[in-house]
Amino acid sequence: MKIMKPWLFAATVICSFAILTSCEKARAQDDNPVQQVSSEELIRTSQSWDGVELPDYFQGRPELVAVKYVFPAGKKLGWHHHPVMNYGILVQGELTIIGQDGKEKVVHEGEAVVEMVNTIHHGENRGNKPVILYMFYLSQKGQQLAVQHPEIPLE
Repeated sequence: MKIMKPWLFAATVICSFAILTSCEKARAQDDNPVQQVSSEELIRTSQSWDGVELPDYFQGRPELVAVKYVFPAGKKLGWHHHPVMNYGILVQGELTIIGQDGKEKVVHEGEAVVEMVNTIHHGENRGNKPVILYMFYLSQKGQQLAVQHPEIPLE
């Protein structure tokens, strides 16, 4: 039987202790719910907020676009439509979306919204703090995300 050299024995003990200590720390973190990764599905739908079915995907290579919008309090967006599918998460404030037919949707902080496709609408921040909205578009290279309609006056 070979006898381990003292320095090698000490190094093995120290490494084993370090590994055990690391495993204990990892287990302690697993038991701490603050350290856990969590997920929450905010929305899963095939319809825009007004109940209309979304169009089929484009043919060809997609271009995914993410945009952060900040709307000052009291700001009204002009009438526009989106030729591409998009959805977003409102992280601050409250946004009211109005369809040309007068139908309204109020999106609150923390909520997800699926925008209308090829339907004219506009948005308003009727609150007293800025709206922060992250939008995600499924587009194609060179395609507009929104088409403005300045010919339609805002009330």
